[in-house]
Amino acid sequence: MNAHATAASQVLKSDTVRFAHASERQFARLLDFYQIEWEYEPTSFDLEWDRQGSVTQRFTPDFYLPQYDLYIEITTLNQKLVTKKNRKIRKLRELYPGVNCKIFYQRDYLSLVRKYGLEDLTD
Repeated sequence: MNAHATAASQVLKSDTVRFAHASERQFARLLDFYQIEWEYEPTSFDLEWDRQGSVTQRFTPDFYLPQYDLYIEITTLNQKLVTKKNRKIRKLRELYPGVNCKIFYQRDYLSLVRKYGLEDLTD
């Protein structure tokens, strides 16, 4: 098998994962392209509990980049949901100060899409 055939048959990790949103798949493709190791939704953080100690609110960031010890949350949603995610990230930072989490807002995401020519991938 020649090198071209090997490259053509290579399956990217981003093609094997079921994502909740197209923007997450595009971000994963960008990470694959730059050979940045990533995990999709590997960790959930408990944020609130009821009086019996049962978890009532949890936050699961979209990506974890082990090389950078960084969680990334992608949000291209409406403002009401963005506000809710911002609140969860503030709570995450308060309860888990050692956890590094970055939120990518729609403007950040669209900037990446334009910069790396991914417009044709958007749904």
